[in-house]
Amino acid sequence: QVQLVESGGGLVQAGDSLRLSCAASGRTFQDYTMAWFRQAPGKEREFVGAISDRSGLNTFYADSVKGRFTISRDNAKNTVHLQMNFLKPQDTAVYYCAAGSFFGSRSDRNFDSWGQGTQVTVSS
Repeated sequence: QVQLVESGGGLVQAGDSLRLSCAASGRTFQDYTMAWFRQAPGKEREFVGAISDRSGLNTFYADSVKGRFTISRDNAKNTVHLQMNFLKPQDTAVYYCAAGSFFGSRSDRNFDSWGQGTQVTVSS
Protein backbone atom coordinates (compact mmCIF):
# COMPACT_ATOMS: atom_id res chain seq x y z
CA GLN A 1 0.00 0.00 0.00
CA VAL A 2 0.89 3.63 -0.35
CA GLN A 3 0.08 6.58 1.87
CA LEU A 4 -1.84 9.34 0.12
CA VAL A 5 -2.33 12.98 1.08
CA GLU A 6 -4.65 15.27 -0.88
CA SER A 7 -4.41 19.03 -1.08
CA GLY A 8 -5.78 21.94 -3.08
CA GLY A 9 -9.40 21.98 -2.04
CA GLY A 10 -11.26 25.17 -1.24
CA LEU A 11 -14.22 27.43 -1.82
CA VAL A 12 -14.75 28.67 -5.37
CA GLN A 13 -17.54 30.10 -7.48
CA ALA A 14 -19.38 28.32 -10.25
CA GLY A 15 -17.36 28.44 -13.45
CA ASP A 16 -14.03 28.63 -11.66
CA SER A 17 -11.19 26.14 -11.83
CA LEU A 18 -9.37 24.25 -9.11
CA ARG A 19 -6.48 21.82 -9.13
CA LEU A 20 -6.26 19.07 -6.58
CA SER A 21 -3.06 17.22 -5.84
CA CYS A 22 -2.38 13.89 -4.23
CA ALA A 23 1.07 13.13 -2.89
CA ALA A 24 2.00 9.48 -2.46
CA SER A 25 4.71 7.84 -0.44
CA GLY A 26 6.50 4.71 -1.57
CA ARG A 27 8.83 3.79 -4.35
CA THR A 28 6.23 1.83 -6.31
CA PHE A 29 3.88 4.74 -7.03
CA GLN A 30 4.24 4.29 -10.76
CA ASP A 31 2.87 0.75 -10.53
CA TYR A 32 -0.50 1.91 -9.25
CA THR A 33 -3.64 2.92 -11.05
CA MET A 34 -4.69 6.18 -9.45
CA ALA A 35 -8.21 7.45 -9.12
CA TRP A 36 -10.29 10.24 -7.69
CA PHE A 37 -13.61 9.73 -5.94
CA ARG A 38 -15.89 12.20 -4.26
CA GLN A 39 -18.59 12.15 -1.64
CA ALA A 40 -21.23 14.82 -1.22
CA PRO A 41 -23.19 15.22 2.03
CA GLY A 42 -25.82 12.54 2.36
CA LYS A 43 -24.66 10.70 -0.74
CA GLU A 44 -22.55 7.66 -1.44
CA ARG A 45 -18.98 7.98 -2.58
CA GLU A 46 -18.81 8.14 -6.36
CA PHE A 47 -16.13 7.62 -8.96
CA VAL A 48 -14.71 10.72 -10.66
CA GLY A 49 -11.90 9.44 -12.85
CA ALA A 50 -8.83 7.25 -13.06
CA ILE A 51 -5.43 7.13 -14.73
CA SER A 52 -3.49 4.02 -15.62
CA ASP A 53 -0.20 3.07 -14.07
CA ARG A 54 3.30 3.93 -15.29
CA SER A 55 3.00 6.30 -18.24
CA GLY A 56 -0.61 7.16 -17.46
CA LEU A 57 -1.57 6.99 -21.12
CA ASN A 58 -5.10 5.86 -20.34
CA THR A 59 -7.73 7.80 -18.45
CA PHE A 60 -11.46 7.56 -18.06
CA TYR A 61 -14.03 9.68 -16.30
CA ALA A 62 -17.53 9.73 -14.94
CA ASP A 63 -19.98 11.21 -17.41
CA SER A 64 -20.75 14.03 -14.99
CA VAL A 65 -17.19 15.39 -15.21
CA LYS A 66 -16.09 14.31 -18.68
CA GLY A 67 -14.74 17.25 -20.65
CA ARG A 68 -14.34 19.39 -17.53
CA PHE A 69 -11.95 17.38 -15.34
CA THR A 70 -8.52 16.02 -16.26
CA ILE A 71 -6.33 13.61 -14.33
CA SER A 72 -2.57 13.59 -14.77
CA ARG A 73 0.34 12.02 -12.94
CA ASP A 74 3.98 12.86 -12.31
CA ASN A 75 5.79 9.67 -11.34
CA ALA A 76 9.03 11.54 -10.64
CA LYS A 77 7.21 13.47 -7.91
CA ASN A 78 4.87 10.65 -6.81
CA THR A 79 1.94 12.94 -7.45
CA VAL A 80 -1.39 12.76 -9.21
CA HIS A 81 -3.47 15.80 -10.06
CA LEU A 82 -7.11 16.48 -10.75
CA GLN A 83 -7.64 19.63 -12.81
CA MET A 84 -11.24 20.75 -12.46
CA ASN A 85 -12.60 23.38 -14.84
CA PHE A 86 -16.04 24.94 -15.21
CA LEU A 87 -16.97 23.87 -11.72
CA LYS A 88 -20.62 23.55 -10.80
CA PRO A 89 -22.35 23.63 -7.41
CA GLN A 90 -23.10 19.93 -7.83
CA ASP A 91 -19.35 19.29 -7.81
CA THR A 92 -19.32 20.20 -4.12
CA ALA A 93 -17.96 17.23 -2.20
CA VAL A 94 -15.02 15.81 -0.33
CA TYR A 95 -12.58 14.54 -2.93
CA TYR A 96 -10.51 11.45 -2.26
CA CYS A 97 -7.43 10.11 -3.97
CA ALA A 98 -7.12 6.32 -4.21
CA ALA A 99 -4.55 3.81 -5.41
CA GLY A 100 -5.25 0.39 -6.83
CA SER A 101 -3.95 -2.34 -9.09
CA PHE A 102 -6.73 -2.62 -11.63
CA PHE A 103 -7.45 -0.06 -14.34
CA GLY A 104 -10.94 0.13 -15.69
CA SER A 105 -13.03 -0.17 -12.56
CA ARG A 106 -15.30 2.51 -11.12
CA SER A 107 -15.78 0.59 -7.89
CA ASP A 108 -14.07 1.81 -4.75
CA ARG A 109 -13.69 -1.84 -3.72
CA ASN A 110 -10.84 -2.16 -6.25
CA PHE A 111 -8.75 0.53 -4.58
CA ASP A 112 -6.69 -0.37 -1.54
CA SER A 113 -5.18 2.91 -0.39
CA TRP A 114 -7.04 6.13 0.34
CA GLY A 115 -6.23 9.65 1.34
CA GLN A 116 -8.04 11.60 4.01
CA GLY A 117 -9.91 13.76 1.52
CA THR A 118 -10.03 17.45 0.67
CA GLN A 119 -13.16 19.59 0.65
CA VAL A 120 -14.27 21.32 -2.53
CA THR A 121 -17.16 23.76 -2.26
CA VAL A 122 -18.61 25.47 -5.31
CA SER A 123 -20.97 28.37 -4.71
CA SER A 124 -23.58 29.44 -7.23
